[in-house]
Amino acid sequence: MTTPILQLIFLLILSPLRQLPPSKPATPTRIQLPHPTPTTLSVTDFGAIGDGIHYDTEAIQSTINSCPTTPPTKACHVNFPPGIYLTATIHLKSNVVLNIQEGATLLGGTKLEDYPKEFNRWYVVLAENASDVGITGGGVVDGQGLKFVKRFNERKNVMVSWNSTGACLGDECRPRLVGFIGCTNVKVWNVRLSEPAYWCLHIVQCLNTHISDVSIYGDFNSPNNDGIDIEDSNNTLITRCHIDTGDDAICPKTYTGPIYNLTATDCWIRTKSSAIKLGSASWFEFKGLVFDNITIVDSHRGLGLQIRDGGNVSDITFSNINISTRYYDPSWWGRAEPIYVTTCPRHSSSKEGSISNLQFINITTNSENGVFLSGSKGGLLSNLRFINMNLTFRRWTTYPGGLVDYRPGCQGLVNHSAAGIIMEHIEGFEVENVNMRWSDYQNEPWDNPLDFRPSTVNNISFLNFHSALYKQMK
Repeated sequence: MTTPILQLIFLLILSPLRQLPPSKPATPTRIQLPHPTPTTLSVTDFGAIGDGIHYDTEAIQSTINSCPTTPPTKACHVNFPPGIYLTATIHLKSNVVLNIQEGATLLGGTKLEDYPKEFNRWYVVLAENASDVGITGGGVVDGQGLKFVKRFNERKNVMVSWNSTGACLGDECRPRLVGFIGCTNVKVWNVRLSEPAYWCLHIVQCLNTHISDVSIYGDFNSPNNDGIDIEDSNNTLITRCHIDTGDDAICPKTYTGPIYNLTATDCWIRTKSSAIKLGSASWFEFKGLVFDNITIVDSHRGLGLQIRDGGNVSDITFSNINISTRYYDPSWWGRAEPIYVTTCPRHSSSKEGSISNLQFINITTNSENGVFLSGSKGGLLSNLRFINMNLTFRRWTTYPGGLVDYRPGCQGLVNHSAAGIIMEHIEGFEVENVNMRWSDYQNEPWDNPLDFRPSTVNNISFLNFHSALYKQMK
């Protein structure tokens, strides 16, 4: 039997141990693995001349092909020192970034033989089924678009078309500038894209695309030189871009699949067509798109939706946007509408798509024409919202007005008197805190703030809506 004295000794020994808090597991030491240093190769080391006269295609492609692709290499930068590098189509591969330095220009060729036999691969720079690819460096990619002008025209230039050779069909038979097809993790930043002969930056069936600090310039009188075309691609971010071109500036399209999660912010746009246009290629869904903090200057149309092929549009937000639109010429789609939302079948066999949950928030406009909201019998506009908007309508050009533009397809150009907002086939339209001002332009009086037929427009509400005439400054 244990004696009381021994019990006391055991208690004195064990009690301090019982009072200790449970020990914490030791924090594991994190081993910082060094990031693999990108491989850097210069095209001049592979024989590029950079004089703008001799083709450097072979040297550039050899540089790209020499980039290592096995781990631990994470990226390979192909450098273009200052110079002018004339080239036929070059093909990027995974983990390759073109670093076109300031003072360097990648110059696209202007001959049919400069491009692949398949017309859908006519690009100066092309990446297909690649990952972690991009272009940067502060330099220029130039498509020499003016050399494709067959006849200069003050209204709309007539462009060279290679359809006469049988290479492809249609008038838009000429090369694009930069294309990413079926790629993942695309990044284009800090670069100038100039004078495309056709579309400028084309993103096709891509996932995770980041376009930032890109300057795009296309001749203002040349047709089809779109700025950025986003086709059947998801998770796309466009930010801090400057786009000045003759045709649509930012243009999402759905040919073979839907578009989800596209965001465009902090951009400046001038165009002779639509600054932002969804469609007109619209066979599949557009959903979850955001356009915020954008300035649109002297454009033929501001925010446009042209749904013609049966695809549905939902959950789109336009916010914090300043818009000025003006008339140019009836040969270009658009009639100076700051906001243009339409669904109608492209032709008699086309389906009718619908547009729903469309928001315009904090929008300021100064335009030569009113807002046009036109659904169709089988493609209603539903749940539209105008919130905190200032709409100013005045004329400052001498082009004739009085037309509503349904193109492409549908009814074409239709005579119609001027109105602040024209509405057709709408179910659910909420207007809150909207100020509308009218000029006293004598040749086309603004005397109709709202134009609609109750038989096709239902469930509309107006809260704090104002419309007033103001004297136009002489």
